[in-house]
Amino acid sequence: MRWAKTRPKVKHDLALSGILNLPFPELEARIEDIDLNGDNSYGYGPLIDAVAEHCDVPSQSVVTISGGTSMANHLAMAAAIEHGDEVLIEQPTYEPLLALAEYFGAELIRFSRSFENEYRVDLDDLAAKVTSRTRLIVLTNLHNPSSAIVHEETLRQIGGIADKVGARVLVDEVYLEAMFENAPRSCFHLGPQFISTSSLTKGYGLSGLRCGWILAEPGLAQRMRLLHDIFGSLAPHPAERLSVLALTKLPRFITRARKILENNRAVLNDFLDAREELRVVRTDQGTTCFPLLLKGGVDGLCDLLHEKYDTAVVPGRFFESPRNFRIGMCAEPQLFKVGVERLGQALDELTA
Repeated sequence: MRWAKTRPKVKHDLALSGILNLPFPELEARIEDIDLNGDNSYGYGPLIDAVAEHCDVPSQSVVTISGGTSMANHLAMAAAIEHGDEVLIEQPTYEPLLALAEYFGAELIRFSRSFENEYRVDLDDLAAKVTSRTRLIVLTNLHNPSSAIVHEETLRQIGGIADKVGARVLVDEVYLEAMFENAPRSCFHLGPQFISTSSLTKGYGLSGLRCGWILAEPGLAQRMRLLHDIFGSLAPHPAERLSVLALTKLPRFITRARKILENNRAVLNDFLDAREELRVVRTDQGTTCFPLLLKGGVDGLCDLLHEKYDTAVVPGRFFESPRNFRIGMCAEPQLFKVGVERLGQALDELTA
């Protein structure tokens, strides 16, 4: 996260994992849509209802969070585990999930989602790692960084494994938002042992609103609301009101986001077809892909891209995969196209 916040700006940014930020005028907000204060002690009612409708869940199971999916994961994990609990987390994964579990004093155990298995969840490995002390199983869907999907039948089996030992399953579903109408229903619908986190930050260009949420069974959801009193208390009300407005206009933002992703995915797939030094698990969904570099070093590639080509990708070391790098398909299409061309030039130079 620190790298993402402090890295130098580049013209051709292939490191973006969320759709290019929406210009504020396209939200078409009026001054009447904004107020500094409102009744939001345990969530702003209209926002809770809007998220519930968006996710097709009961309002009492929705916990809204300012801080996007990151803060949603923080609150969900805080409510689900105690210091010393055993927590199983996929490998490889998004580094802040590991840091969060360590922060809460969990005993970390890993289960495999390997490149060789196309980043599928290895259910046999997971089942072998679960014990009577397991209290939480954590995964991302779509997988961050590969965009591999975990299908509902696999999630059901994970839920069954968890249920046998009284554990819960936390699924970060933020990248499912970038599947738009084709997204499967949330894991929340599969049983009370499931906790889902998500936000508007990745799929729509609405990162600046920091609108996140948790879906959980009502008793646990209420525990989260009360626990949040010591973390964030009240959310910024103008952002809540603008988030309600944004949720009413998602079809328009989806059209924009889909066009960006379809253009950029086609460009990237053509590029990958031509590169013998890269191997990758192809997906038809998500905002990112995660190539494996067969020749040369990823850190050297990233330095060369920045210093000579004004281009950036994300080093795979942030996802426990130092031989990989993550490409985001979220930039303005013309800039993305040139950035991919420059990536090719850097690879040629690196491996010459």
